[in-house]
Amino acid sequence: MIFYFSGTGNSLWVAKELAKFYNDSLISISDELKRPSNNFSYPVAVDEKVFIVSPIHSWGIDVLTFRFLNRFNLVNYLNQPVFIVCTCGDNCGYASSIVKRILRKKSITLTNAYSVQMPNNYVLMSGFEVDDKELERQKLSDAVERIRLITDDIPAGKSRDLYVKGKNSFIKTYLIYPLFRKQGIKRNLFYAKDACISCGLCIDICPTMTILWQDNKPKWEKDTCVQCSACINRCPERAVEYGKVSVKKGRYHHPDL
Repeated sequence: MIFYFSGTGNSLWVAKELAKFYNDSLISISDELKRPSNNFSYPVAVDEKVFIVSPIHSWGIDVLTFRFLNRFNLVNYLNQPVFIVCTCGDNCGYASSIVKRILRKKSITLTNAYSVQMPNNYVLMSGFEVDDKELERQKLSDAVERIRLITDDIPAGKSRDLYVKGKNSFIKTYLIYPLFRKQGIKRNLFYAKDACISCGLCIDICPTMTILWQDNKPKWEKDTCVQCSACINRCPERAVEYGKVSVKKGRYHHPDL
């Protein structure tokens, strides 16, 4: 089983690459969270591997994956291997430790953690910008080799250092990330400019159903947005902005989307 969440396609691409290699099924975390009366229990076969693919948001796993893991459980779990694969623009902090702690409470052991560096997509704060096109192409190219290294490492049990924490990781994950998860995501400054053609894509792809129609234009509700950046980066007309901070900044989504 491969559980994933993806806003702009980076984690979806990683999940699909793993699915192709292992001939495995994909399970969307955002879809699972939307399912009514979901008990979040998933049977796991004796010889099955479990992957959780999550983007890094503010040096921790994304908010929806955090919520999902705190609810989910594996049925017939007998120490089958469980992996976290994080996609990040630069580094991951102690995101893997967060996952390990959540799973431990459920008597599930995290076998190993991996990271895959992908193009940056966060434009919702001063000082953050998408990568230039040359760096974007390089990261996408390097990601192919990274997947090969991960899939080679897993059966060999080499436990290579294929997870990048980065500098000042403890402060970033244990001080900044909790603030982002509890307070930062509540600050919703999204709006649609006159360039909006009312195509409805942002509404369709929003994982939290935060975006509604109002006067034939999208309107963002407060408090439910998790800042996945899907709407602002995938708008075909570049009509979505986040206050003034995103104006003149670039946009990015994975080319396979």
